[in-house]
Amino acid sequence: MKPIDKCKQIRDDYVIRQVEKAKLPAFEDDRFVRRHMVFSGRVQHVGFRLEIALLAKRLELTGWVKNLENGDVEAEFQGFESRIRFLLKFMRSLKRIKINRLENKPHSLQQEETDFLIL
Repeated sequence: MKPIDKCKQIRDDYVIRQVEKAKLPAFEDDRFVRRHMVFSGRVQHVGFRLEIALLAKRLELTGWVKNLENGDVEAEFQGFESRIRFLLKFMRSLKRIKINRLENKPHSLQQEETDFLIL
């Protein structure tokens, strides 16, 4: 295994453990929404997409996340609004990630969607 691959594996293992031990509150089911977001800041090469995808799955959200060429990360989340708010609060609390700007816009629901993907 190359040293860079070993570093990525260590980071990914850390991210997986962090998401697994995150304490989720008891959520009240509220409005079911879809949000389109673009995160700017230190959001690439820090496990951001993996962490979002794992946490989104734990929160029973669907959607997708992907890196953009300009260094931003784009995502769509679909599910109960309180769970999406929790995900955003959790991501902002991480020290290795720095979200400087967040575009957050409503989007139309995708009824056929069943999973959360890393693109």
